[in-house]
Amino acid sequence: MIIAHLSDLHIDGGQRAEDRVAAVMDYLGELPVDAVVVTGDIADHGTAEEYARAAELLKHPARVLMCPGNHDVRAAFRTGLLDLPASDEPVDLAQEIGGVLFALCDSTIPGRGAGFLADQTLDWLDGVLSGGDGPALVAFHHPPVEVGVPLVDAIRQSGEDRLAAVLARHPRVKALLAGHVHTGASTTFAGVPLRIAPGVVSGSLLPVEPGADRGWAEGGPLEYGRPPALLLHVLHDDGRVTSHHRTVPR
Repeated sequence: MIIAHLSDLHIDGGQRAEDRVAAVMDYLGELPVDAVVVTGDIADHGTAEEYARAAELLKHPARVLMCPGNHDVRAAFRTGLLDLPASDEPVDLAQEIGGVLFALCDSTIPGRGAGFLADQTLDWLDGVLSGGDGPALVAFHHPPVEVGVPLVDAIRQSGEDRLAAVLARHPRVKALLAGHVHTGASTTFAGVPLRIAPGVVSGSLLPVEPGADRGWAEGGPLEYGRPPALLLHVLHDDGRVTSHHRTVPR
């Protein structure tokens, strides 16, 4: 199975963000991937207009699966992207594709940049993972560990010990998929591979990279000149996940 993984689109009504998303989707349109996973910050302000445009852009022959990020708004996300009634409850979704369970969790805290999996989300996740023993991938926006980028480490997912306890009960989980960092990264959490998709809208800089100490008036530690990028995950028959980083010419 091949899964396309993108994140942090930040569609904001401007042409720049839309062109970058369109470039990524044009690239994916030529690939017979089995699923497209988008791990949050699909809209920049969470407006109905932004989600309407996202729905137009995020089309692929394969199933497109999405979870919200801290820039998203739950009620508008539900109505604009999922065709569900408006609600401020966590947006938690499960979908099985080709024998693989995708569990997408809402790690947002409405009105805040940081992340946290609510008790009801963890109870839901525990339940859906208990429904079988085939391979599963769990996705959310906020990584539950520090990744060496201070800007996002300060607003990562907290309360992660509770997530670790759920994962310990379900060895069927082969990888965790996240976004939020705006740079591609690979690490582990609770013994499970954690793959973080690069940002479509921009990249982020490590403290050792030139420009990382810029003030926000100069763009901060974000890099807007990089081309949009994504990850392609290969889920092997033996349960391994190999991830390939791709940049997309505009």
